[in-house]
Amino acid sequence: MTIRSPSASRGGVRPRVLLRRIREALARPGDGQARLDGIVRLIAVNMVAEVCSIYLLNDDVTLQLCATEGLNPNSVHVARLALGEGLVGRIAQTGELINTDDAPNTPGFQFIPGIGEEIYQSFLGAAIRRQGHTLGVLVVQNKAARLYDEEEVDALELIATVIAEMADSGALSGSGRRTLIDVRRGPKLLEGSAAAEGVAMGRVALHEPKIILPNPIADDIDAEMKRLRGAMAALRGEVDRLIDGHAPSAG
Repeated sequence: MTIRSPSASRGGVRPRVLLRRIREALARPGDGQARLDGIVRLIAVNMVAEVCSIYLLNDDVTLQLCATEGLNPNSVHVARLALGEGLVGRIAQTGELINTDDAPNTPGFQFIPGIGEEIYQSFLGAAIRRQGHTLGVLVVQNKAARLYDEEEVDALELIATVIAEMADSGALSGSGRRTLIDVRRGPKLLEGSAAAEGVAMGRVALHEPKIILPNPIADDIDAEMKRLRGAMAALRGEVDRLIDGHAPSAG
């Protein structure tokens, strides 16, 4: 059963401050793993969570623990769950948020030996999604039994969305152990029929060009809205010019 938090707010979470700190952490030198490790530490501190973990899809059916603050660090890139297995697997499969004050007795809970999460009662998990596709799951946990409040729920969902955007912009790619980009995309095998035997050489063109977003978090909302309105006005003008240029001549 998916449990939503009550409307009362503890007032301890400041999403914009946390997002700004995440952005600053991403601007520092380091590979994808270092950035993931920094993100979970920042979330844990700012949400006063004893555990923060990021699970990512290793392939279409397997989730891998890729970063954690609070759980056994030796379980990173070792602990795995099948899609639909455990609370994390359920979130990845359904896309629904889970917020419970009794994780071990919540239907679907899966104990993973050696990970060290059996002592934590409270669990809040949100799907990391991009354009309708689940990339992984973001989780916070605490030993004390409580439901996370509405502000905490909103903050975690917002951060999960930003993590997905940053992954797509290349901010989490790099050398080292598996990163979000590697996990999300993974190796792909394409099969076809050969017209003639031999070796083919050619240039690869991406159908969808990669768009780099250096700053996915707006510092000045009014300025960004002004830019958006200007871009929309320019687009409408270009469309009008195209229509006028292709309009049938009189007579």
